[in-house]
Amino acid sequence: MRIDGLQYANWSEKIFRQMRIGSVDAVHVTIAYHEMFRETVLNFEQWNRWFEQYDDLIIKGLTAADIDRAKATGRTAIFFGFQNPSPIEDDIGLVEINHTLGARFMQLTYNNQSLLATGCYEAEDMGLTRMGREVVREMNRVGLVVDMSHSADRSTIEAADFSDRPIAITHANPHEWCPALRNKKDDVIRAVTQNGGMLGFSLYPHHLKDKTDCTLTSFCEMVARTADKFGVDHLGIGSDLCQDHPDSVVEWMRTGRWTKTIDYGEGSAAAPGFPDMPDWFQDNRDFPNIETGLRAVGMSDDEVGKIMGGNWYRFFAANFGPAT
Repeated sequence: MRIDGLQYANWSEKIFRQMRIGSVDAVHVTIAYHEMFRETVLNFEQWNRWFEQYDDLIIKGLTAADIDRAKATGRTAIFFGFQNPSPIEDDIGLVEINHTLGARFMQLTYNNQSLLATGCYEAEDMGLTRMGREVVREMNRVGLVVDMSHSADRSTIEAADFSDRPIAITHANPHEWCPALRNKKDDVIRAVTQNGGMLGFSLYPHHLKDKTDCTLTSFCEMVARTADKFGVDHLGIGSDLCQDHPDSVVEWMRTGRWTKTIDYGEGSAAAPGFPDMPDWFQDNRDFPNIETGLRAVGMSDDEVGKIMGGNWYRFFAANFGPAT
């Protein structure tokens, strides 16, 4: 089983077919960065049209059982998530509405301070806000997973400890391997995994040691060391694949509508656009390379199976429905 914990691509029939070539059974897809509620509804509408148009390739995912259905019929289950809490605006009631529409993950912040928590690019990390705690409780109740991929350290640890259900860092890597602001320090990963949560390893070059030149061996050795340190049962892949977008999209991702100046984020004025992916992971057809690499660094078939999809499947099954 192959499950990707996060992608944000310029979706097309080509990409859906590449998913099938790579035998990708499920993908968590970002459908909101800075969109407010009504704009996000339009994104749900667009996906409904794609589900109709490409019903031989993709299906809408709401529960882990949809992964089984997709796998049995040779399709990929698409699960929705938000990289910012903007789709709930300042209205806690929209948590349940968005879950009803199909959202299954929501980040409490995207790099900046939000109404809920602090982003990883802020100088001061104030942790969960008053509204943040209320929203986490509501997310726990309905089955909307708390995602802290772009959040600051204190906020992430507080979310992991405060949440009644496991949370996720869907796409990031250990900070000690690659000291990017977006990558996570050991105490953060420990807080998430000890509370039953998940870390999805990112393949986005800004999160990789040596960036585009990162080798498959280096990446897989990092995965193996992380499994030794935190346990293999709480790890997966969250590729953060941003395929086929023009560079104007990454500028929008970084700046949204909150600033008039250019924010290069993890890039720079010299390299403002999307970075080139490493040669061993260009798109969904390359997932087998990761499996081969993990085996080459000494991981067992059982461990590889967990990281490539088994752990995400178990996590989806336990956390996408109402609290019991």
